[in-house]
Amino acid sequence: METPLTPMDFARRARKLYGDRDAVVDGDLRLTYAQFFDRCDRWSSSLQQLGVGQGDRIAYIAANTHAQLESFYAVPQIGAVLVPINYRLTADDFGYLINHSGARVVCAQSDYLFGIESIRSQLPTVDHFVSLDGACDGWLDYEALLAEAANHFARPKIQESDLLTINYTSGTTSRPKGVMITHRNAYLNTVGTLLHEHMDCADRYLWTLPMFHANGWTFVWTVTAAGAAHVCLPKVDPVLVFELIEKERITMLCAAPTVLIGLANADEEARGTAPRRVRVLTAGAPPAASTIERLEGELGWTVTQMYGLTETSPFITVCESRAEHEQLSILESAVVKARQGVELITSGETAVIDESGAEVPPDGATAGEIVARGNVVMEGYYNDPEATAEAMRDGWFHTGDAAVVHPDGYIEIRDRLKDVIISGGENISSVEVEGVLLRHPAVQEVAIVGWPHPRWGEAPHAFVVLRSGASATEDELREFARSQLAHFKAPHDVTFVKERRRLRLARFRNTFFAVGGARSQNSEDVPRWARRIKQDKSISKVRLVGIMRADREKACLEPPPVINEQSKKQFHFS
Repeated sequence: METPLTPMDFARRARKLYGDRDAVVDGDLRLTYAQFFDRCDRWSSSLQQLGVGQGDRIAYIAANTHAQLESFYAVPQIGAVLVPINYRLTADDFGYLINHSGARVVCAQSDYLFGIESIRSQLPTVDHFVSLDGACDGWLDYEALLAEAANHFARPKIQESDLLTINYTSGTTSRPKGVMITHRNAYLNTVGTLLHEHMDCADRYLWTLPMFHANGWTFVWTVTAAGAAHVCLPKVDPVLVFELIEKERITMLCAAPTVLIGLANADEEARGTAPRRVRVLTAGAPPAASTIERLEGELGWTVTQMYGLTETSPFITVCESRAEHEQLSILESAVVKARQGVELITSGETAVIDESGAEVPPDGATAGEIVARGNVVMEGYYNDPEATAEAMRDGWFHTGDAAVVHPDGYIEIRDRLKDVIISGGENISSVEVEGVLLRHPAVQEVAIVGWPHPRWGEAPHAFVVLRSGASATEDELREFARSQLAHFKAPHDVTFVKERRRLRLARFRNTFFAVGGARSQNSEDVPRWARRIKQDKSISKVRLVGIMRADREKACLEPPPVINEQSKKQFHFS
């Protein structure tokens, strides 16, 4: 007998086995699994009453709330396709993604209604607009619709090859692409995750990772499959995270490295209340060994590195723990844990290949591109056959990530292929240089970019945020890097940025735009990263650096204006 593999089966099982257990905590709201799925069923019924059918797309713009979580069940169980959108984007971005996906219904939190209203006339495919947290003129009230709806709906036959979600990636050189994830993709990623990172109904999971991001790394379904509790967190704040970990007895969370940095560097008073033995999964960028060392050594947490992309559902490797790792010191263990690891049991085949398509030797030095093939790889890019063909060729999905393979088979990312800095003909991994500088006791965050150089073509330039109360000089950091790296890899210049928080970038942003705009009166000649900064006031540092790297070849080739004492004062650098 064969039945379709779908995450909706996790809902069926959880309702049957864990109906009276905590399912969702969202502020003062607490729902059991029976109550949670009753709400999901009512919203499914409401959507069908609004005319939503199998294959229709439903867009959501919301933070980590119970209503957002409900969408991952209520929408797909009627055969519709969920389109979770990054709420940090601009109104114009919202418009493009809604139109590209052809969404018939848009559901949004009140914080984003104004942005949608500003482009509402430009959304011809949308039949209904739903406010998720309160009544608003011209918008349907989510809670009112739920209260009026029946708790039953017409359940269609779902095939495992049917689309489950369309998740938009953040492209740096083009419009975002819609990754088509099937029911089978998500089901197998969830099963694989649970095989390598066990969870059960006693666990309590904190939502520090956005649910919109690759479907919360499929934890929107993974937590439910285990019968564990979802504890919602609309906005990440290190103090609040530690408070909730203690109050809600959190046992597990997922976090991007930038969140881990914030937790590792939170005030000692906040860290002091944190329970030990919290399990943390991290992915999205290689975490610094120093961050892992602090979380495990000081807090007694366990950090596991995963690797994947939205296009792979997302996990294709896990840095699994082995008996021999237990003999390592905390620092040595942290270095191993910062690697991306080995294939998941369910993810299929992952390899690192050179330009000829041959696998690189497992010597920890020869770099190649990570490629994958298996049942977690996406169906393709929505309405973009050319991009699909480019990414999925020669029987592999090409990730664009440069990596090495260690003798034990563990993969370690060295950089994005297009982000490798080429200085005087030598390849330099920005990730490797960042990892070294993050070991310096005064450094909290660092970004390495390739900066035009009159002799070497380009050279590493470090943007550094120091820890509160710490101090370091440019020479000191440069020599620190030179002591642990080949000298040509060390940053030629260091720029200190005062702001501690990753998103406090107003002055940082203005500086980059001034540097980019100072070289041309023609806006078309201004580097795209500079134009984007001017247009998008919410852009993060990580995104900013990604755009800068992607547009290096388009940027002006001469060295940027010298950052001297006068320009430092003008642009607020320390």
